[in-house]
Amino acid sequence: MNFILNQKYTDGNTPIRPEEAEQLIPRISTIGELNEYEALNMVTARAWAFDDRTMKSMDPLKEPYIRELHHRMFDNVWKWAGTYRKTERNIGCDPKEIVQRIPQCLDNTRYWLENKTFSNDKALLRFHHQLTKIHPFANGNGRHARMIADVVAVKYGQAEFTWGAGKDLVAEGDLRTRYLAALRALDADENDVKLLLDFARS
Repeated sequence: MNFILNQKYTDGNTPIRPEEAEQLIPRISTIGELNEYEALNMVTARAWAFDDRTMKSMDPLKEPYIRELHHRMFDNVWKWAGTYRKTERNIGCDPKEIVQRIPQCLDNTRYWLENKTFSNDKALLRFHHQLTKIHPFANGNGRHARMIADVVAVKYGQAEFTWGAGKDLVAEGDLRTRYLAALRALDADENDVKLLLDFARS
């Protein structure tokens, strides 16, 4: 698994630690294979998340859903799928704060949506941004935050976000650069949601 530990990480990606790499489920020899396994896993998670039965029976703004969605996105690849991280990262809050900050984030989002504090899009993009800042999992946080924002959008009667109309925000390139710039604009000013809104609905 040295290929995982020694890979060059693109801007905004979280390096995988040795103890996390040991939790890899399939036998993988390249980063390309890892990406393929994760992409296939996410297809099944997406089918579950947007299934009518799931939409009717589960509330995506409840804390257990946060973990369940991440688990379903990565459960065929990582043993730690759906488990909050226990180590410090180059991004994200202290791991001890995750269990308090996730419910606060969810409660804030529900309040914004139900009281029309912001438009639904602006509320959900703030939700997405807050999840990426908390960075609750060892990896897959951006993909998880985008999928759950899409799920809540649909739950509230809106279309999914397009996220720059690109298929791969993980790979280095202009699309990822624009996405990270939009997130950093919100880091600098929590009211500056325009860049992320333009990107997410482009």
